[in-house]
Amino acid sequence: MLLIPCPWCGDRDETEFHYGGQAHVAYPQSPDALSDAQWAEYLFVRDNPKGEFAERWCHNAGCRRWFNLVRDTATHQIVVQR
Repeated sequence: MLLIPCPWCGDRDETEFHYGGQAHVAYPQSPDALSDAQWAEYLFVRDNPKGEFAERWCHNAGCRRWFNLVRDTATHQIVVQR
């Protein structure tokens, strides 16, 4: 089990959370100018590194707030909370 540190509720079991994907994905500046292929890339293509990765999490079973943290994808160790 992964112990996730919620900034508002403290350390909780991973079953209380919902994974929100990669953090810091910028919305396109000119969305009307994007082709279908560019929209598909924006919506579905994300980094998949081995190592530290910034992620979004929502504490569904607690405060229901979203937050970012950095987790090592190889060890599942939470490195930094942002």
